[in-house]
Amino acid sequence: MHIRDLPHTDPGVPDVRTGGAFLRWLCARQVGGQLAALAWGLLNLGGIAASPLAVGLAVQAVVDRDGGRLLLAGGLVLALGVLIAVGGVMLHRAAVTNWITSVARMQQLLARKTTELGAAMTRRVAAGEIAAVSTGDLEKIGWFVEALSRFGASAVTTAGLCAALAWYQPALGALVALGVPVMALAVLPLLPPAIRRADAQRDKAGQATELASDTVAGLRVLRGIGGEELFLGRYRTASQEVRRAAVRSARMWSLISAVQVLLPGLLLLAVVWYGARLALDGTIGVGDLVTLYSAVAFLLVPLRHFEEIAQAYAFARPSATRTARVLAQHRPAGEPTEAPAAAPAGELHDPVSGLTAPAGRLTAVVCGDPDAAGRLAEHLGGHPSSADDDARGGPPSVVLGGTPLNALPRDAARRAVLVHDKDPMLLSGTLGELLDVPASGRVGAAQALAAAQCGDVLTALAQASADDSGDPMRAHITERGRSLSGGQRQRLALARSLVTDPEVLVLDEPTSAVDAHTEARIADGMRELRSGRTTVVLTSSPLLLDRADEVVFLQEGTVAARATHRELLHLHPAYRAVVTRAPDPEPAMSAGRPRQEGNTS
Repeated sequence: MHIRDLPHTDPGVPDVRTGGAFLRWLCARQVGGQLAALAWGLLNLGGIAASPLAVGLAVQAVVDRDGGRLLLAGGLVLALGVLIAVGGVMLHRAAVTNWITSVARMQQLLARKTTELGAAMTRRVAAGEIAAVSTGDLEKIGWFVEALSRFGASAVTTAGLCAALAWYQPALGALVALGVPVMALAVLPLLPPAIRRADAQRDKAGQATELASDTVAGLRVLRGIGGEELFLGRYRTASQEVRRAAVRSARMWSLISAVQVLLPGLLLLAVVWYGARLALDGTIGVGDLVTLYSAVAFLLVPLRHFEEIAQAYAFARPSATRTARVLAQHRPAGEPTEAPAAAPAGELHDPVSGLTAPAGRLTAVVCGDPDAAGRLAEHLGGHPSSADDDARGGPPSVVLGGTPLNALPRDAARRAVLVHDKDPMLLSGTLGELLDVPASGRVGAAQALAAAQCGDVLTALAQASADDSGDPMRAHITERGRSLSGGQRQRLALARSLVTDPEVLVLDEPTSAVDAHTEARIADGMRELRSGRTTVVLTSSPLLLDRADEVVFLQEGTVAARATHRELLHLHPAYRAVVTRAPDPEPAMSAGRPRQEGNTS
């Protein structure tokens, strides 16, 4: 495959049972590229291995004062030089192509998995681990894939050279043939501790990355409570542990490198000493001695590649294990091979909590626990509530219009139900690009911005438009919307969700960062814009609750009551305590409470 063909049309279905299985699967997908790199590697290293013969011929021609043979040897050196240059350039090109295409394949697999799981991804795998996989781990795995062809070419060339030496000069060839395996195998006892130290370094680096990611995510809160120095100290400690682990790992790899320099040097001394004695006895010529010396010196090249593949595997194996663990995450239910003829419509029902959102109406849900509300919102969108649910085979699926949401293809499910997170992400780009999302076309950007009360945001963005045109749609928004206030970010994210106009829109605390007056106008605008569509709002804001067609109150994860906001305030003390933030003076429920419901899971 060529780099110009990227991205891959289909990255494939990886074998994620173990890290080794994932590496084998990845290499199997690159057979063509590996064979090409192996061929170029054989040309390059074969030319280098054959050079001692040409040099020996030239030296012997000088000793014998034979000009014809010297000219022949010179031409052979020139031809081998061309082969070495061409082979080296093409080997590098093929190896780097293998590295890039393998990393691109893994990036596509990670992107596909992240898209599949959505917000549930970071609940199952720490954000720092995902960051470590998508950066350092892919690079280490790519290094192993790249080095594999060089190792193969080195092994074949070394075996061929030993066989040629044994035929050319049996005595010295036998010495070399016996010495090379000893040199290659001498480092094997050092590899297990080196791999263990590399694993320890990788684990500590992953922990430091997770700590850094969590600290950055909570930096605003840390500043508010004066905890910056505390977490900075923790990160300093973690980074020093990483440094010490890296030094311990580097010492072991330095020892392996030293052994692979020392042993070939000793072999070279033995060959020179024995060869010199043979030359003095007249058994071999000076040119033959030079040929043997150069051939043994060449063996330093493949031995370096042997060391490289061992080191690359030591780093790639734990990286592959971590990558396979991330890619092994999956949705609890399989998807059908064919999508239904039409997207489902109707009421949204959750059999776990007993929540039912009537079609075409605005339903507000009060949980009391923000974390429980977030889990419910994700479950309504078709995501499992937790990793424990995966172990149990997943919770019962949410049903939309009589169709289980988990039975729909992922794309169809997401077109039908959109979950607006409590902390939505704004990507960098212009406002026009932010609102350029898959949508039904029924709601325009201007309508959505007006319903989300983004007038002041548009005014501010118009002054910062890219071409001084005063068009807010051309204004640039920084990553995560850091150039905006919390309330502005929240309103723009809400406008983006309103533009999509899904059949069911689930909103988790969509107005928590705005003032009361703005919140009231947003509630009115959203109710009008979503007229005829199913909307579920998880909130405890009285302003939003008062404008809902129906309010559902959940206790301990199940529906306890449903009615209008005002009815629940008067007749349900527990609901009143949650909404007004007042203590519940009467935990027992009165007999006149509206439409009480028990656990229906």
